[in-house]
Amino acid sequence: MENYTMEGRTYRYYGREAPLYPFGYGLSYTTFQYRDLVLNPPALPVCANLSVSVVLENTGQRDGEEVVQLYLRWEQSSVPVPRWQLVAFRRVAVLAGRETKLSFQVVAEQRAIWAQDWHLEPGTFTLFVGGQQPGQQMRVPSEVLSARFTVTGAARPLRGC
Repeated sequence: MENYTMEGRTYRYYGREAPLYPFGYGLSYTTFQYRDLVLNPPALPVCANLSVSVVLENTGQRDGEEVVQLYLRWEQSSVPVPRWQLVAFRRVAVLAGRETKLSFQVVAEQRAIWAQDWHLEPGTFTLFVGGQQPGQQMRVPSEVLSARFTVTGAARPLRGC
């Protein structure tokens, strides 16, 4: 029998140890601040999509670009899942002293898990939004906001949505 589990084989399934150079690692000539993270709706049916908005402000003295990253964490799952999963990212240019409001969609299939077939489960999830991965040791100031949302209803196959 073959073992196809990814646990311990890729950074997404390592224990508490973070990768040396995670996605989004790098330096900037300016600083950014995230605020006003909104998840809509905060409780959604198992097949529904989640709307996300956040305000990104360039608090530095120079114009700059930030790679805004959204990560999803399952709080409980019937099968092993990654610590967190990248579900969206966008490179955004923001002038010094300015801010912009960003909107994202996290579609239901991004919450799908594999257990003999792709399916969706109800439960509690945490969404992280920031310029780096959650828990990353920072070399430059960047924050990661988080908010929880709940998925309600019965588990169902993804193709049934």
